[in-house]
Amino acid sequence: MPKKQNLLWLAGFALLFAAATLAQDSPQKLTLDQAVELALKNYPAIRAAKAQSQSAEAGIESAKTVLLPRADLLWQQNRATRNNLFGLLLPQATLPSISGPQLDSTSLESAWGSAAGLLVSWEPFDFGLRKSQIDLAKAQSKQAAAAEALTQLEVSVAAADAFLTLLAAEQTVRAAQANVERTETLAKAVAVLVTNQLRPGVDSSRAEAELAAAKNQLIQAEQTAELARANLAEAIGAGGTNVFIESGKLLELPPVAPPPALNFSLHPLTMAQTAAVDAAKAKEKVSEKLWVPRFNWQSAVYGRGSGARLDGTFNNARGLYPDTFNWASGITLTFPVMDFFGVRARRKAEANATLAEQARYDQVVNTLKAQDARARILTESARKIAANNEIQVKAAQETLTRAKVRYEYGLTNIVEVADAQRLVAQAEIDAAVAKLAVWRAMLAGARLQGDMTGFIEQTKRAK
Repeated sequence: MPKKQNLLWLAGFALLFAAATLAQDSPQKLTLDQAVELALKNYPAIRAAKAQSQSAEAGIESAKTVLLPRADLLWQQNRATRNNLFGLLLPQATLPSISGPQLDSTSLESAWGSAAGLLVSWEPFDFGLRKSQIDLAKAQSKQAAAAEALTQLEVSVAAADAFLTLLAAEQTVRAAQANVERTETLAKAVAVLVTNQLRPGVDSSRAEAELAAAKNQLIQAEQTAELARANLAEAIGAGGTNVFIESGKLLELPPVAPPPALNFSLHPLTMAQTAAVDAAKAKEKVSEKLWVPRFNWQSAVYGRGSGARLDGTFNNARGLYPDTFNWASGITLTFPVMDFFGVRARRKAEANATLAEQARYDQVVNTLKAQDARARILTESARKIAANNEIQVKAAQETLTRAKVRYEYGLTNIVEVADAQRLVAQAEIDAAVAKLAVWRAMLAGARLQGDMTGFIEQTKRAK
């Protein structure tokens, strides 16, 4: 008895393990809203847009640092000759500077020298230049944020469109498979009739040809479905994986709803272009502030040390560290007079760039309005076609039934039956994708609204 109980326990554990293994191996099916959510989470373009937005936001803080004073610390240790000459030396970066009076004698003997100091520089006022640069950084940050929102919309729409494409392809495969099964049944029935010499042999050949054509149509439909599956995997950021979908209520016609009132100024594409216009205007303001005087207040504390003495002797115990200190403070005024011509040319360039961005804004609004008109037409036409396809399928099926009866009684030939069968296959394929065409037209409308929330909610409550 205990052995039987142990065997029962082992069998139970084996069944549980097998069930768990099958549950793990069975692919998880995605709904449309899950596909969109995965796309927003995993698609690389969104991460790139988000990183660019964060980078532009950090640029604001970087631009604000120009308002802070600049402080530079310096320490220098050297060994060099101490000869010095009076005279003019134009600013350059080749000869090292030497300070001190001219000596009566020259020597190639060297001495230690050192220098240390702190220089603080600050622009007390700049006629609005730095503020315009900060405003430019803010405008560029808004532009990057708008680009991120636009990327999210486009990725969502692409994922939803890829989902609907795959669903339509799968429905086409089902219709093609049903056509193959009907054609096989017809080919077998015709073969029996030909064998019994009730129909000519050419009928069997024609039935086999129709079966081969139906199988080819199924193969092409399966190929299209697998390509659509690969496209959906790419759209959700899981390229190369095998994804499976759940149709949900997408095979039902969505309820008729009044067209929403669209505000194109709030569309992510329009807002992105608005941000581009603002950024161009900010660049123009920066160029207007370039040809101004620059005031720079500077204060320094510094020390020097040298092993060379005024009498021409050397003391190697000195010069390793600064032992003579000074301080200085003053304001420097710099005005690039001849930059006027370059700044004026830059102003013209920035002004024209602003006009170009404003023209692009008008083009964006015009395109959105045209797309809205086309989307409304497509939605209405798709609904009419979907309703008419039901009539088409019923009529085609009735035609096929009558053609088969006529063929059985010898009142027609195999050509009429084959034509009727192809008509049914095409009608079923058209009916399978007609309802999805309505959803796709509604998806185009959701893209024009700039928000996928309403569309996704409709996919969940379709009746």
